This record gives sequence, structure tokens and C-alpha cells, in this order.
Amino acid sequence: MVFLTTRSLQPLSAKCMRLLFVKRVLLLLIGFLCVSVMPSTAQEVEEPLRPVMPLEGTLERITVHGTALEGNLAGDTPDRPVSVYLPPSYTTSPDRRYPVVYVLHGFTDSDLNWFGWKEHFVNVPAAMEQALKAGTAQEMILVMPNAFTTYAGSMYSSSVTTGDWETYIADELVAYIDANYRTIPERVSRGLTGHSMGGYGTLRIGMQRPEVFSSLYIMSPCCLQPNLNPGGPNVTQLEDFTTVEEVQEAGFMVKAMFASAAAWSPNPHNPPLFVDLPTKEGEVQQDVVARWVANAPLAMLPQYVPELKQYEALAVDVGAQDNFITMGTRELIRLLDWYDIPHTAEIYDPGNHISHVDERVEQFVLPFFSEHLVFP
Repeated sequence: MVFLTTRSLQPLSAKCMRLLFVKRVLLLLIGFLCVSVMPSTAQEVEEPLRPVMPLEGTLERITVHGTALEGNLAGDTPDRPVSVYLPPSYTTSPDRRYPVVYVLHGFTDSDLNWFGWKEHFVNVPAAMEQALKAGTAQEMILVMPNAFTTYAGSMYSSSVTTGDWETYIADELVAYIDANYRTIPERVSRGLTGHSMGGYGTLRIGMQRPEVFSSLYIMSPCCLQPNLNPGGPNVTQLEDFTTVEEVQEAGFMVKAMFASAAAWSPNPHNPPLFVDLPTKEGEVQQDVVARWVANAPLAMLPQYVPELKQYEALAVDVGAQDNFITMGTRELIRLLDWYDIPHTAEIYDPGNHISHVDERVEQFVLPFFSEHLVFP
């Protein structure tokens, strides 16, 4: 049954050394890689939606206002589309309450793709129903906000340019779902998971908000390393981009660089992009590099060991062939071991950034939450 609703990085000179430093920055961002096609604007045109696969449960796409997103300098609407999956018994058992799993999508992606409104490499509601049929999962409510922005992704960070996405997800979205659906409104019945940029967001938000969520599942997380010797394409070329439209028409890595700048080095006094880049007139801006490093979860994690130890369960996975994401995830696993933070981890082989994601949601992610969340 389906209901559609619309609720409201010879010895070199010092200058050359600095430029080499900056040229490696983009390798840190390679972890954004995904195959989704970015829409031409940050918000999709309203049109009737129909799931690509029949479901026994209910799939809704609602709108949830974010006070924390108001006034963002990128001009993105604070009224965010949110996809919600309700399990089969939701309509037939009116007194029953359900745990909730919040799911965060990756860069250039959206809830339309991940929640089965469009054909994609993953369909979370369909994976849920397959797991229910297999008896490996219990009925849960699944929620995914659309974090596609002017810069193609919010990084689930707090920024005057893109908005305070940490507060929006952990406070405002959770409060809305609890107030409008039959949830079990307790942390022990709330989980958080995400892939790529969403994996980054899961770890970032999870480290800071153990009072909201009790279980985390981190999938192929991007942007983990505080890379002090970055490299890649010539970062100084980014200075040639002067308008939002130019960024939106650029290639993937340019978009990723500007999305990172919007999230981690916003500048309200630098219109029209409202960002600081790692170089200015070809010179490395050490303060900007420092701000980016400060937002790298592997640099943040030692500050949040007590918080991470509060989780009932924490899981990490990544494909063995996911290049820099595999490298970063290995280091994340090493740090979790080093600090004696209970967790489970798997580097599955074969596996690149998007292969097997659908089956891992069905066979690992949803059973994980079915085991560790509290059900009625």
C-alpha cells in the first residue's frame, strides 16, 4: 500500500612546497564518488511521485521545516523534503509504536534516489521489505531527509552558508517525526546510518549526539582523514569560479571542493559564493586548511571517546576496492580499537563505492538495527 503526501592535497622553493600542499586536498575529497546524476537545481520540481517498486508498507514524501536552516547564505529553502517509510502493520495496528532509523544519503544524491522514488543502486524501502520477508529484520520506520543543496550536498555540518544541518537532523527532524508518527520516542529506539557523505554525517553527528541515538551504522564514510599533505588537481584553478552557476555546471571534483568549503570554511563576507578556498591568489591559506582539518572525523574522534562509548552498538563497513575511502575507514577502525570503543567492522571484498550497497542495507544494516534497537 502506498500513500503519497506533501506535508508541511632539486629542493623546491617554499612557494612550490605550499602549492604542492594544497594540490593534494582533492584526494581527500575523492571519497565523495558516486554515480548519481545531479539535478540542475538544488530542489526538484514538484511532480507526482510513484515508487519504482510495489510496497506492502507506506511510502510518503513530506516537508519538514528547519529553523536551524533558516537564513543560510546559499539561499536553500529551510523547508526540506523528507522521505518516510512506514512498515506494513503501521496502518493496521493503530496502537503500535515503532523504532526509527534515520538514513543519510551521499554527495550529489537525494532521498528520491535512495528511497525508491527513482531507479538507483539502492532502494531502502524495498530492502526493508525483503529483510522482513526473510525474517532478518523487524518492522521499523525509516526516514531520509533530502540534503541536496546549492552545492550538491550539505556535508551534514553546521555552517552559515549551508545551514546548521547537525541541529536540523538531531533535533528538529527527530522532534517532528516523534510528534507526527507513532514512534518510540527514546534514544534506545533510534538509529542513525548513512553512506559516503552520509557515512561522514553519521559519524560526525553520532560523535556529538549520543543522547539522541543509541546505535550507529557507518557505511563507506568519506572525508575522514585530516590530510596535512593534500594533492590532486590544481586547487588554485578553483579561484576562477566566481558564481554559483559556474560551480553547478562544473565537474564533480569542483562541486565537491566547493561543497566542502561551504560546510567547513564559510565566509559571510565573501559573496556571492560565501566560502573561503584553500588558496588565495595562488597562496595557501593555512587558516582555511586548519578549519578543514578540524572537521575531519579522524581528528575529531579522540575528543569524543566518552560519547562514542555510550552507544549500544556501532558498526562500520567499506568495500575493499573503495580506494581512499577504504584507507580512511581502515584508520577509523584502528582508532576505534585503540580507544577500546566497542564496535563491529567489515571490509568486504569485492566492493567499490557503490557495489553491494543495496544488499548490505538488506542483509547487514537493517538486521543490525533490528538486533540493537528496543522494540515494543
